[in-house]
Amino acid sequence: MKLYAATKNKGKILEINKILHDAGIECESFPNMEDVEETGTTFEENAKIKADYLSSKLKDVYVIADDSGLSVESLGGAPGVYSARYAGNHGDDNANNKKLIHEMQGKKIRKCKYECVIALSKNGKTIKTFYGHIDGEVAEYEKGSGGFGYDPLFLLPNGKTMAEISIEEKNKISHRFIALNQLREYLINSK
Repeated sequence: MKLYAATKNKGKILEINKILHDAGIECESFPNMEDVEETGTTFEENAKIKADYLSSKLKDVYVIADDSGLSVESLGGAPGVYSARYAGNHGDDNANNKKLIHEMQGKKIRKCKYECVIALSKNGKTIKTFYGHIDGEVAEYEKGSGGFGYDPLFLLPNGKTMAEISIEEKNKISHRFIALNQLREYLINSK
């Protein structure tokens, strides 16, 4: 089975395919994907907006879109839906991480969670959404060279950041893995 993901992020496509591959599901970037304005106030709303709009462009094909990010308790849930553009420019991981370190200075409560909502759409309509999250803490400084986004600051209970573990380990515990695994089970049972 083939489905299309509403993303230009090659890291996400790689991660998605590693998780779905054993179920015989292949995911590709949406062809000639245009940017879709994320006007929602929640991860679910943004995922649905992207998936519904883009799936209306392809007939009878599954399209998935995710919206995911980091929610920090002591920052009132920020950066939240603005995770990718927290420091201003979309996708500037370095600037986003620097801003988060700055915002967390002096904060005793460092609890955070990665959240992911995946919307599955066909012909412009959401069929189902899938939610995953993982709890952690915001590290005081960046550690590790793996992953992307806030991974160098996302401290796991084992004392390592997401950027310090292998992609195989990450794909067994991540917020995206949890949501994708639900999607995977849904698609297998829908065949």
